[in-house]
Amino acid sequence: MSHPTRFLFVCMGNICRSPMAEGIFRERALAAGLEEGDAGDFISDSAGTSAYHIGDPPDERATALLIERGINISTFRARQAVVQDFEEFDHVLAMDRQNLANLERLVPLGSTSPKLFLEYGSGAKTDEIPDPYYGSGNGFEICFELIDNAVQGLLRTYFDIRA
Repeated sequence: MSHPTRFLFVCMGNICRSPMAEGIFRERALAAGLEEGDAGDFISDSAGTSAYHIGDPPDERATALLIERGINISTFRARQAVVQDFEEFDHVLAMDRQNLANLERLVPLGSTSPKLFLEYGSGAKTDEIPDPYYGSGNGFEICFELIDNAVQGLLRTYFDIRA
């Protein structure tokens, strides 16, 4: 029996972009008929490269935006990425170049290298998901659109699903 494909979504504090990515991925994967868990098709998690928010829930703006779209991430809690993540996850996906560089410093020899999450997206004019934390206006909506695009690419690439 094969093990589930394991995805780790990573941003800086694990309260905006990465929990959004985890929640959107989980929702789209389950809606497509995939099963989650050790005996299922996938496992997903999220983490931050910093320790700023360990144990905190996602940013209220991220939570509210996803609830409007039928996705509940309110029970998620921030954690920091650790070396063991590279052994436990098949795909470690960074939201931007700074966090990719932070992750690359953690990678044990012989482990899978992290990638930019938006490598799986199509048609985006950027390869980074901007951090909406200090912004105003529609920053979280922009993140949602970019993340949803990349999630659809992940589902096509690893499960041949057109969401």
